Amino acid sequence: MKKIFLLLFIASLSFAQQEQQQKSLTELQCQIAGMQSAEYKVLNFETDTQKIKSKKNPGLAILFSMLLPGMGELYAGDYSGGKYFTIADGVLWGVFAGFQSYGSWKEDNYKTFAQSKAGVTLDGKEDDYFANVGIYMSVDEYNKEQELNREFTSAYYKSSYYWKWQSESDRKEYRNMWSSSENAYTNVRFVVGALVLNRLLSAINAVRLVSAYNKNLESDSQLSYYFSYHPATSLPSSINLNLIKPF
Repeated sequence: MKKIFLLLFIASLSFAQQEQQQKSLTELQCQIAGMQSAEYKVLNFETDTQKIKSKKNPGLAILFSMLLPGMGELYAGDYSGGKYFTIADGVLWGVFAGFQSYGSWKEDNYKTFAQSKAGVTLDGKEDDYFANVGIYMSVDEYNKEQELNREFTSAYYKSSYYWKWQSESDRKEYRNMWSSSENAYTNVRFVVGALVLNRLLSAINAVRLVSAYNKNLESDSQLSYYFSYHPATSLPSSINLNLIKPF
């Protein structure tokens, strides 16, 4: 009887051990199956530092250069050459103010001189009238020449466009003052042209710098990111992040 119980006990232990092993094997198989059936996510994407460091806009560079030469270059990130456009602009504005003030001063002088020496009335007079005052001794002399040339519509009314110089020297002095004023205003127009040209050159240079900046951004700053995620039911999940920079 004892032998029978001993055999039954040994058989039960063997059965329990086999069952435990089978259970462990089954759980392991389920885990492996779960890992195989689990979603294996791989996220691959490419980006570049342009998304972090934006490209420059050529239109803005042109706008800044037109407002103040050199600012387009500053926007493009290279003010080494742009500063000369800014300096040139400041100098040109100074010259502009100087010629403008000198021309206005001479204009006031010749008009006052004509009023006192030739009896000119200043109100409502055109620029051509003041030019003719310095060429002819009187309104009568001017009108006579227009009649001889059969240009009757160019003649002046004596009542409103009268003048008569007291001497030839007065007329010449007036003519010199008028010429000085006109030369100053002509120089002002040249300075305005130089201001416009300086802005155009600055804008062209700024666009060139912006183009070079954007090109370098594309070629030198591109990075590729590869991100992968591996979930697991029993083992720790793993995350891989790879950075690749092309050369």
